[in-house]
Amino acid sequence: MKKFAALAFLIALQAHAQSNEKACSVFSRISTILKTRHYHPKPVDDSLSAYVYKTVMNQLDDNRVLFLKDEADLLETHKYQIDNYINNGDCTFFTDFIATYKKALERNRQFVEDIAKQPLSYTTKDTIFYSKKNFPFHSDPEKIKNFMRKRITYDVLEDVAMLSKNKDSLKQHLDKLFPLSQAKITDTYLCRINSLLSPSEGFENSMYNRFYSVFCSYFDPHSTYFNYNEKQSFVSSISTENYSLGLYVSQNDKEEIIVEEVVPGGPAYITKKIDKGDKLIKLSVNNTDYTVSCAAMETINNIVYSDTYKTVDLTLRKKDGSLYTVTLEKQVMKADDHSVYSYILGEGKEKMGYIKVPSFYTAMDNETNSGVADDVAKEVSTLKKSDIKGLIIDLQYNGGGSMDEVIRMAGMFINYGPVSIVTDKNQTYNTIRDYNRGMLYNGPMVVLVNGFTASASEFFAGVMQDYNRAVIVGSTTVGKATMQTILPLDEKSQTDFVKVTIDKFYRVSGKSSQYTGIVPDVPLPFVFNDMLPREKTMPTAIKNDSIDINVRFTKMADDAIKKAIALSKTRTGTNKTLNKLIDINKQVDTFYKTDKKPLPVTFDSVYADAHAMDKLWKEITAELEKETNLTVNTDAGKTGNADTDAFYKSVNEFKVKSIKADPYIYESVNILKDLSNYKSR
Repeated sequence: MKKFAALAFLIALQAHAQSNEKACSVFSRISTILKTRHYHPKPVDDSLSAYVYKTVMNQLDDNRVLFLKDEADLLETHKYQIDNYINNGDCTFFTDFIATYKKALERNRQFVEDIAKQPLSYTTKDTIFYSKKNFPFHSDPEKIKNFMRKRITYDVLEDVAMLSKNKDSLKQHLDKLFPLSQAKITDTYLCRINSLLSPSEGFENSMYNRFYSVFCSYFDPHSTYFNYNEKQSFVSSISTENYSLGLYVSQNDKEEIIVEEVVPGGPAYITKKIDKGDKLIKLSVNNTDYTVSCAAMETINNIVYSDTYKTVDLTLRKKDGSLYTVTLEKQVMKADDHSVYSYILGEGKEKMGYIKVPSFYTAMDNETNSGVADDVAKEVSTLKKSDIKGLIIDLQYNGGGSMDEVIRMAGMFINYGPVSIVTDKNQTYNTIRDYNRGMLYNGPMVVLVNGFTASASEFFAGVMQDYNRAVIVGSTTVGKATMQTILPLDEKSQTDFVKVTIDKFYRVSGKSSQYTGIVPDVPLPFVFNDMLPREKTMPTAIKNDSIDINVRFTKMADDAIKKAIALSKTRTGTNKTLNKLIDINKQVDTFYKTDKKPLPVTFDSVYADAHAMDKLWKEITAELEKETNLTVNTDAGKTGNADTDAFYKSVNEFKVKSIKADPYIYESVNILKDLSNYKSR
């Protein structure tokens, strides 16, 4: 028996050694690609090691409630050695991380199981302390267990608090509600730990993948590693051939599943209940409930996006805390003829064209075999027939896409000349030019941007701003002026890939929007603006700089633009809706940026904490749903037969409502009127 046990142990050691050897090979190839292909390669040295160690440790145990001090000390011995391990082809250090992390998770699972066996008390004198600085690691495992007991008690009280806004009723039934929530919360904790212990890719591989991705992110936040399954799992846009609930979901930084988008005309949209930002609590299919806080993201995606489950019950929670359930039956979603769409805003002699560009897709992405540039050209031609006096290009929430398409589209609105300078790791400058003389549209223009406008969208806005071609309106953009490509680590196996940053874009002025973003000519308030994850908030982002290069280009006269900007700033300064948004942002900043006071773990305190944002969320929702008196001509923008087709009717209804409720579009129309009136003098 002893010989058998010894043999099993030896085989296990050999398996670990082989896995570590393979991991080291992958690590080495990732390092080689990044050092040879990255736009701004960094040395693989102690700084990289410290970054990788710190980032991985924060991902594994951000709140210092997993590892004990002696375990953390063991792992810290590798803090400045990871670069040496990679260079020397020695990745035995993985054994320490894998074994220690697994041991800590199993210990915490036992803690939760012990806590679950005994009824918790909600009348203790416990207090939860908050800090933006890391707490020290505990030496005594009982201290971790005690913290987990307090944290679980808090979560149970919060779960009860979110059941209703009738506090008195909840307190009256607390004796019955509390144990029910305790069972649910402890089950969720156990499920999370078990998911971490048994990830779909395997425990060891999950640790390897974590290190690979963090290693890549040291070079810049857009460089990353993914295996074959991760590469294939990118969610494609809904097509006419797929059944769909008509919504997209994503995971936020709190590991909550959030509704990212409600698709116009789809089952979710038709309910008139589900909104962007709603939190998914539970899914029920085929008499089986899936608690979202526990179920793996791939399980959620399978239920939401696959054709297998036709009818799904969703339980969601609004941002104001209200809970609701809807039953959705998947249907075949029809695709719009164009991703780009247009409308005519206003009436009579003050009609303005409006074109929404959701993304810079290419012909390969679109079933019509036309890219975004061609689609925009078609919409412009249609709008010109209505004798529009100005044009709005809406790039809000446009995260970018094809650079070829945006270069073509920028050329439609300038006479001719350079549109950008591209440089690679060798600092070789390549000027990108529009060689086509003339403009598809030469009238007044406004380009709308916000804190989600990125990459190719920023490129377009920058060209329009540098040429004085348009007034840029909205909030400062993301600040991404780099381009990535996906490379396989091994051409033969095609199992491991690296997305690596290879180029950087500069504006024709020699400046770059990298890191700083496009600063609008007319800045307008945007809810949660200061909390958005822009490039400058990412610690390894490539910094902003300028190049001393003489690129000749002809700017348009800016007298009308300067006058329109001045008038707009005066007008927006007294706009009640915009001023209300400024006030809301101040409240949001105070709520989220102020250090949180210690919180007693009592029902009254937890209830107040859980519902602290309810009133503010109501104010936000009320302001964002207010409709202006803007006239929207649906004939110009409708697709299909919107009079008889229910799907297209709901799509147009959604788009029109979005336009009317957008104060930035309303102000853009006013700016176009000022530009048009100035030119007509």
